[in-house]
Formats: sequence, structure tokens, C-alpha cells
Amino acid sequence: MKRYGVTRPTEDDIRKGGFSTPWDAPMIPPFPFRFRNAEVMTLYWRTDPEAMQFLLPPPLQAQGDVACVHIYRMNDTDWLGPYSEANVMFGASLGDRQGAYSPYLVLSSDIGVAHGREIHGQPKKLGAPSLEFRGDLMVGRVERNGIDVITGTMAYKQKPAGNLKPFFDFATNLNLKSVDHIDGTPAIRQLTSRRLANVVVHEAWEGPCTVELRPNAQLPVFRLPVLEPLVGFYWRADFTLVPGEIIHDYLEQPT
Repeated sequence: MKRYGVTRPTEDDIRKGGFSTPWDAPMIPPFPFRFRNAEVMTLYWRTDPEAMQFLLPPPLQAQGDVACVHIYRMNDTDWLGPYSEANVMFGASLGDRQGAYSPYLVLSSDIGVAHGREIHGQPKKLGAPSLEFRGDLMVGRVERNGIDVITGTMAYKQKPAGNLKPFFDFATNLNLKSVDHIDGTPAIRQLTSRRLANVVVHEAWEGPCTVELRPNAQLPVFRLPVLEPLVGFYWRADFTLVPGEIIHDYLEQPT
């Protein structure tokens, strides 16, 4: 049955992957979807390895002693449109699988928050990241609840960049996905992994950076203290978000 330009789903349609509600104006984009001309400030700092391990769900293991934040200005994204995002990450591993775990993410997009939480298990919350150019300085901020929780700076395009991932492979993102049934019993308890595809970097710059963290009980990034700011990058790129994989299922019965 078709009305108002949309077709009513069948039971088989509802069972298929990629289904989202409300079905006549779905919230969650189907894979793949493309990010074009994304501007990113990536700031690395040395932190406390014990704090990293505390924030990791077992059996993930922390790698190294470096954390980073990516502050994105997403200028042109399928479904979502322009929005801003921030992703705090540090190196982690499961066996021989290497990647980066995200304990905190902040977005200005309700669709982005819903997609990240429902599909990847990313702990996304609504906030207001921003990336600005102030004369010879780049300024990245992450605001939530009226507090600038993260403030980072680096010089404006002074040195072309080489390796954007000098400390860990942030393109492979590891997350904890937790969803309950309506009766409160666990439905999904998984570690998930996804990797960005079709990455095209248009420009990249690096230089010394500063990172300042302010306490906020709803976005407690202060739990990864800045012991030493290391290096900052500004880069502009296109990339595609594609399906990931389940790398650990907590509910799977051991054989």
C-alpha cells in the first residue's frame, strides 16, 4: 500500500537490516553514507594509562599513554546535513586487533546521536562542538551544558603534515554496544568495530597544540588528564561510513 508518496512496510521489510522508525520518515540512515569536505582538528595529549584502562570495558586492553580528541566540522553529510562532532579516543586492543576506543562523543545532530548509539554503540550525547579560525590560531571547543568542556588550539597551517595517526590507528573505532529488551533484560552486549572507508585527505597540517579540559559530570573528559600536550593536526577529507562488525559478544554462551 502506498500513500503520501511512501510505501507501507511489510513484516519482511521490518525484519530487514537498515529498517528505522518512524517508517514513513526514518531517523537512522542506511549504510553506506558519505561525508564530504569534513574539517577536522585532531589534538593529542599524554595522559594516565590507569585512567585509560579504567574507562575501558573488559576484555579490551589500553595501549600506550596517549589520548586524542577529533573536533569535526561536517560540512556536507548524507542524511544528516551540516553538523559538528567531537570524538575522544585512545588506543585499545582485543587480542591482535588494534584500534581506538571512544569513551566520550558529542554531536550537534540528533540524527547523529541516535545513529551512533543505536548502530555502533557509541556513547554519543548532544552538545555543541565548534572549530574556528581566529587570525593565526585555530580554536576547537566542545561545549555541553553551557560549559566549554574541551578547548584546544594550534597555529594556522604552518607545517604540512605527514602521518595523522602517529600514536594509534584511530580509523578503526572500537565501541561498547548495550541495548536492553523492553522488560529490562539484556538484548545486546557487544564490542563493535568499524573502519572508515574511501578516505580522501585533501590537505593536512600539523604543529604544537594546547588542550584544556574542564570538569562536567555529564561529559567527564577530565578523567583523561592532560599531562603533556603533544601535537595537533588540521585536516580536510572525504570518507564513507560503512557497516562494521561484532568482535566480542558478552551474551554468547561459551562452548
